Amino acid sequence: MDVRVELARDGGANMSHLLRKLWDDGGQDIAEYAVMLAVILVLVVGTIRLVGSNANNAFSSVASSLQ
Repeated sequence: MDVRVELARDGGANMSHLLRKLWDDGGQDIAEYAVMLAVILVLVVGTIRLVGSNANNAFSSVASSLQ
């Protein structure tokens, strides 16, 4: 059901009913879980690569200053 049709029918007075309709998707498929896992993995790998290179540079500068 279109959100605009729902708002026009009840005049926006029953907002909790509308929000329930928007968020009730009846469960998730395996494909949605796979997409969510892929996005999380991309974020984790990107963060590790970014933090890893910065940490390596920091440890290298500390090691060279100690010598």
